[in-house]
Amino acid sequence: MASQSRVIFWSMTTVIVILAAVIALIIGFGVSGKHSIIVTALTSPGNIGQRSVLGCAFEPDIRMDSIAIQWAKEGVAGLVHEFRGGKDHLQEQDPSFQGRTAVFAEQVMGGNASLELRDVQLSDAGTYQCSVTTARGSGAAVLQYRTGAFSIPVVQVENSRRGDTLQCEAPRWFPRPAVRWTAHGDTGEHLPHAANTSYQLNSENITVKVVSLLHSITANATYTCMIENSIAKAVVNVRVTDFSFTKVSNLQLVNLNAESASSSFPACHWMLLLPLYLLSV
Repeated sequence: MASQSRVIFWSMTTVIVILAAVIALIIGFGVSGKHSIIVTALTSPGNIGQRSVLGCAFEPDIRMDSIAIQWAKEGVAGLVHEFRGGKDHLQEQDPSFQGRTAVFAEQVMGGNASLELRDVQLSDAGTYQCSVTTARGSGAAVLQYRTGAFSIPVVQVENSRRGDTLQCEAPRWFPRPAVRWTAHGDTGEHLPHAANTSYQLNSENITVKVVSLLHSITANATYTCMIENSIAKAVVNVRVTDFSFTKVSNLQLVNLNAESASSSFPACHWMLLLPLYLLSV
């Protein structure tokens, strides 16, 4: 009987321990919220000296006081930015980012953890991590941020005794871009063309001014000036007639990426087309 009692005792003890462990896990799960939430990050190249946005989105939470956002950069000792409880907490911010970062506080509860980066510097390029914790759980996403300089070209017609010339000029590019011209007649035939392109280093000794001249243009034709480097491509199409010319320009940022902490959101590559503007002369 004593032996049977010991068996029952240890059996009951084992059951109680297992039940206690299960209950503790359930309670811990409910209290701490330590489960995975989906966080996605996406960005476009930063334009030196301008503002940029490093995008980050997460599952929305209606409790602002439970949301904590941390931005970190690989190789940087301090944080890039920290936002929690509805306020910025910048005590641990790295000096290289001081006065240059912000989150969109009014959009945080809607799931926007994006970071605004002001006065973009060439050294800002690198690997960033957006980490988010809410009452539901936590998650993180990594993105690659690239920096350079790019601008929409301005095309003008210059008249001379030798014939008309198209000048395609863009004030700021880095890395040094390539310039290509194409020319087509109204019936679609390829027209011969010859261009001279020059690069002038700007005062900050990083970016270059691009000037490309296309000589001996003719009426009733369409000319295209394309400036491109590893992060951006700018295109200007110019329609030339006997009486006027019309310009259509666009700027494309290439090699954008989106990455997610969840395997159900695979990395993808896409292209951003900035708004077109139309100018007739």
